[in-house]
Amino acid sequence: MLTEAQVREFHENGFLKAGRVYDDDRVEALCQRLDAVMEGRTEAKPECVRNLLGQSEQVVVQIINIWEADDLFRAHPYHPQICAMAAQLMSADVVRVWHDQIQYKLPRVGGPTDWHQDHPYWPIIEPADLVSAWLALDDATLENGCMRMVPRSHRWGPHKGGTIGTDPDGFTPTPDMSLVPPEEKIEIVPCEVRRGEVMFHHCLTWHGSAPNRSGKPRRAIAVHYMPGWTRYVPKRGHLVEHHVEVAPGEILQGRHFPTVWDHGPVKPAGY
Repeated sequence: MLTEAQVREFHENGFLKAGRVYDDDRVEALCQRLDAVMEGRTEAKPECVRNLLGQSEQVVVQIINIWEADDLFRAHPYHPQICAMAAQLMSADVVRVWHDQIQYKLPRVGGPTDWHQDHPYWPIIEPADLVSAWLALDDATLENGCMRMVPRSHRWGPHKGGTIGTDPDGFTPTPDMSLVPPEEKIEIVPCEVRRGEVMFHHCLTWHGSAPNRSGKPRRAIAVHYMPGWTRYVPKRGHLVEHHVEVAPGEILQGRHFPTVWDHGPVKPAGY
C-alpha cells in the first residue's frame, strides 16, 4: 500500500516511483517469456508485435496485450500489490485492464518514444482517469532511455491529440505554449527505475524516452489500468476495439478487459 504522502505526490505531479515489486528471478522469467513471444514460440499470440518507428533503422518493439500470449504475463496485471496501488491512485473500488504493452528498446539502435500523453491515443474510452503501471525489466537509465516526465502536466488537459512535439537534439518537448497555463513552467524529470521496480503515471501526464545508446536492452511492460467507471465512448478507432462487447456509453468490461481488483485482489481465471 502507498502512504498518504505518496498518493499526494502522485496527484500533485502526475507520476510516482513506487519501488520494487518483483525479485530478480521473477523478472528474469518474464524476460525469457518475452523472448519466446517475440520469437513466435508461444501457441497463443499477442494483439500485435511491431516497430513503433516503422521502417526506421531505430527500433522500439511494441507488443500489445502480451498477457494474451503467455501465462506468466497473464498473471502480471493481477499482481495484488500493483493493483492495490493503482486502486489507491485512482480512488477506485474496481480496477480493470485497458491493455498492456511491452516497449523494448534494443541496444544501441533503440529509438526514442517522443513526448506525448496516453489518453488522447485511446479515443474509445472516457473519462481520462486511467493510471499506467510501468515495470522495468532492465535497469532504466539515462543512457538506455529511461522515462522522462513533466510534473503537473496531467492537470493541463489533452494536448492536440496527445502529441506534444519533440526537439530531437535535446529531447525536450516542443508544445503549443498556448495550451500550457501561463503560471506553469515546463520541467523535465528523468525517472531512472531499477529492474523489478514499478512507476505509475496518469494518462494525461506528458512523458517520453530518449534513444538507447547503451550496449544493453531497455525492456519494460506497462499495464494501463482503468477505474471501474470507465465507459466505451467511441470517437475514432483503436487497435483493441474489436474486442469490445458492450454498447456505446456502457461500462467497458469483458474477457479482454478483465477485472483485476474488486474491493480487493482478484485471481485470474484458472489460477
